[in-house]
Amino acid sequence: MTKLRSVEIYFLLLGLLIGIGQPGHAEDGKKASPGIVATKPASGISVPIEGGFMVPYSVTIPGTKVSFEMIPIPGGIFKLGSPESETGRSEDEGPQVDVEVPPFWMAKTELTWSEYKLFMSLYQIFKKLHSNGIRKVTDDNRVDAITVPTPLYEASHTFEFGDDPQQPAVTMTQYAAKQYTKWLSGMTGVQYRLPTEAEWEYAARGGTQTVYSFGDDEKQLSDYACFEGNNAGGPSKVGQKKPNAFGLYDMHGNAWEWTVDGYSEDGFDAIGTGPVNVDKALQRPTSAYPRCVRGGGWQDPAERCRSAARMGSEDEDWKEEDPNVPLSPWWYTSDPARSVGMRLTRSFKALDAEQLKLFWEIDNEDIALDVQLRIDEGRGSLGLPVPELAEELQ
Repeated sequence: MTKLRSVEIYFLLLGLLIGIGQPGHAEDGKKASPGIVATKPASGISVPIEGGFMVPYSVTIPGTKVSFEMIPIPGGIFKLGSPESETGRSEDEGPQVDVEVPPFWMAKTELTWSEYKLFMSLYQIFKKLHSNGIRKVTDDNRVDAITVPTPLYEASHTFEFGDDPQQPAVTMTQYAAKQYTKWLSGMTGVQYRLPTEAEWEYAARGGTQTVYSFGDDEKQLSDYACFEGNNAGGPSKVGQKKPNAFGLYDMHGNAWEWTVDGYSEDGFDAIGTGPVNVDKALQRPTSAYPRCVRGGGWQDPAERCRSAARMGSEDEDWKEEDPNVPLSPWWYTSDPARSVGMRLTRSFKALDAEQLKLFWEIDNEDIALDVQLRIDEGRGSLGLPVPELAEELQ
């Protein structure tokens, strides 16, 4: 099928498919914000802020028993990328740039199947709600809607190496990962999103500038990562290894993790010499792919699990075994995507509607048209990410 490419259709689809959510998706500053306390705890992780402290907090997804934990990350300045002298370095890891990062929260572990399968279940839930005329997507609320992943055409592509509830969820596209964060934000009333690449590396380093968050000695990697040198034929359950200094698990190995950034073989040339703030360090995607994943996976050698290691998505290769036409905008089928997952992030200060567009909306014409075609053919499911979904999830 020949794809239409007019600018008018592109922006129409952006608005129809996944425009920015209404204020209900943003955090209400008048309510108690999770993860913030007035008094420093006697023990445990805390990050001082004006008028209080950021602390770890747990969230149970409404209507379920599934929970996850968010960890506060202190702000600071670090060198994004690796020095030319680093063993195993790739050219796309430079030039190094000083980046200032404000405090934020990051999920303690990679997103698990227990979490992502809830999102997958919405496909049938949305279909049923639509057929029953309940919370239908209309012209008035379409701007708030999300799409959810279609059922896996061949589950063995994704689940060959396991789908234990505590294994990292994998093979979702960046678009699907962004939709997950928008859904979760609508369900909880707290803004969740993918990290930027600079935020991810800052968090992974845990305050270090060494090859790994624990130092330069590759022999210690088995204590912190599931990777080629120690995996047992698949990813491990999350949180089984040692955490880094910020209290984050599996930042090395187990699953590559999506960032919101595009990927360039030119590395960080476009950012400039620095120092820059984290927003200026963000490299916005300019095409459907490549987009940047970080951290290395369970199939990767030690050098690919370094704090500075990067990889760009390759949709044609990663969807090689996908029989759909057009190829699925929600799923990958082929390696290395079977070790590509995601991790949640939350800003300390709630983002405004314009800022959230990058993290929740479709940002490319080809992706928009592929999704719209799926919806038109009845192979996609469209619905509203609202707290009332808790009843259906039960």
